[in-house]
Amino acid sequence: MINGKNPPDVGIQLPESKMGMDTVTDSPLDGNVNGKAEVMQVVLRALCLVTSVTALSLMVTAQQASTITVLGFNIPLHSKWSFSHSFEYLVGISAAVALHLILQLLISGSRLVRGSPTISSRNHGWLIFAGDEVFALALMSAGSSASSVSSLNHSGIRHTALPNFCKPLHHFCDRVSTSIVFTFFSCFLLAILVVLDVLWLSSKH
Repeated sequence: MINGKNPPDVGIQLPESKMGMDTVTDSPLDGNVNGKAEVMQVVLRALCLVTSVTALSLMVTAQQASTITVLGFNIPLHSKWSFSHSFEYLVGISAAVALHLILQLLISGSRLVRGSPTISSRNHGWLIFAGDEVFALALMSAGSSASSVSSLNHSGIRHTALPNFCKPLHHFCDRVSTSIVFTFFSCFLLAILVVLDVLWLSSKH
């Protein structure tokens, strides 16, 4: 009202100010991006489960009997994964990782079927991040420990009469080496999942 009179109607209405009243909603594009990221995490976990189970299966079936000649004497040999603490360590870690991944896949899969986010809360995200990181480091440790034993079996011990054990035990050594390769591949996949976990946590601060 100007000088007791209403302002003239000019057919123009100015927008009302709603400062501090705006609400932020996720756009359909953000929903699609989050959905694709969740599906990618599920696929990576499934692939990591396959590689972990493969590494575990190859190691627990690694055994062979043969003979070796040392200083002119034929010595019978029997190799088995359980004869080495490093190989036992790899089997234990691979089994633990497989159980961890199965649990996460069951939770994520059921939530995806219901149309819910695979990570229910920030605390849940931190728990998944901690598990993925711990098991990634454990796989790296197990793979490195088993690699040192496998390398010694291939090269033998220098300046001694002990030869290359993998010549008469090639089947055993091949399975062990392949198991170690799959172990490091599982570690790589878990490392990718750790990065995705960090990205998800940083987006929810």
